[in-house]
Amino acid sequence: MRGSDAFQEDAQHHLAAGDVPAYMQALGQGARAAASALRRANTHIKNQALEAMAQRVAVARSDILQANAEDMQRGRDNGLDNALLDRLALNDQRIDAMIEGLRQVAALPDPVGEIDGMSYRPSGIQVGKMRVPLGVIGIIYESRPNVTIEAASLCLKSGNACVLRGGSEASASNAALSRCLQAGLADAGLPAGSVQVVATTDRAAVGEMISMPAYIDVIIPRGGKSLIERISREAKVPVIKHLDGVCHVYIDTTADPAKALAIAVNAKTHRYGTCNTMETLLVDAPIADILLPELARAYAEHQVELRGCERTRALLPQATLATEDDWHAEYLAPILAIKVVDGMEEAIEHIERYGSHHTDAIVTQDYSLARRFMAEVDSSSVIVNASTRFADGFEYGLGGEIGISTDKLHARGPVGLEGLTTQKYIVLGDGQVRQ
Repeated sequence: MRGSDAFQEDAQHHLAAGDVPAYMQALGQGARAAASALRRANTHIKNQALEAMAQRVAVARSDILQANAEDMQRGRDNGLDNALLDRLALNDQRIDAMIEGLRQVAALPDPVGEIDGMSYRPSGIQVGKMRVPLGVIGIIYESRPNVTIEAASLCLKSGNACVLRGGSEASASNAALSRCLQAGLADAGLPAGSVQVVATTDRAAVGEMISMPAYIDVIIPRGGKSLIERISREAKVPVIKHLDGVCHVYIDTTADPAKALAIAVNAKTHRYGTCNTMETLLVDAPIADILLPELARAYAEHQVELRGCERTRALLPQATLATEDDWHAEYLAPILAIKVVDGMEEAIEHIERYGSHHTDAIVTQDYSLARRFMAEVDSSSVIVNASTRFADGFEYGLGGEIGISTDKLHARGPVGLEGLTTQKYIVLGDGQVRQ
């Protein structure tokens, strides 16, 4: 069997010739070969590679910043908006965060090889499950070069080879980071195919990547809705994804007013452009006349535009009338939809109709209502008396995340190391034969 490094030589040849399908196939072959080697790599070797990568990034800091400056200038020339430029930009602080992120992943417990559920059967055999890598993970993402480091570190620690396709706007930054990752792998004696960054900006590469089930076991898209919709529609490889983050906070009549105010303001204003930001606030009718004016004053300080139902507008004339589209909207901006509801039943019905199964929260002092909300709201994260902004791998103790999934198979919610693995049955016997 050819080694992973040999396929990398093939890939470079096809890249130089402009043959994108052959180039992507060579990357896939190299990743598949590397995945076999990674299954044999113990925790110590994987951690050595992560530490070596961290050191290589530190040494290459000036090269990375120079490459990023090229991307930033090209982005400005191409008319990228300020939000995208901010996501693209690297500085010393963000590079320090990359280095620290690699070391944090190295410090996390390794899920690979964990065995649970071992039990004896009447035949005398023992049956249990062992946690194992998925194999090869393809990740398609936009703008943020730090995703290159996050994705590589989580895939490597969970024993998976990965093929990373960043956005064309970050091509120079990702190439500089790729050199650091490759050098770190070599320092630890791991094959180059363990982490491969697609080196062409040709969009045909994405089409090839999502059509290689022989070489890639799962695709994880990270980016805008149009990208994720395209991947979901066209992929011949299983996809872990979420499309929208239409997150709700429901404030029940029994809620502690101070807690409700703090949670509703934080859930909306902590950051506007994240998938776990509240987009619709639901308020129980008996407390709306007291709570909504207080909330409106707080939102005004943050310059949040309010759009509300008729009952909301009766209390907050400054709010514009919400349309049907507003209940479906993931604004990712300082805009909030507000609806006054008659109890939790109506709140849950609204969430079921308009929500995206991402993250929804209730603020209540009623234990029974909290239990019902947790049981009946069908979202990947359901939160009681806390902000939706906590729906995050780091906050959940996963050490980081590769993304958030609103699917029900294979992973759901923030996808950390365990979400990048699966389980296989293992059986221990002592000469038993089936009668």
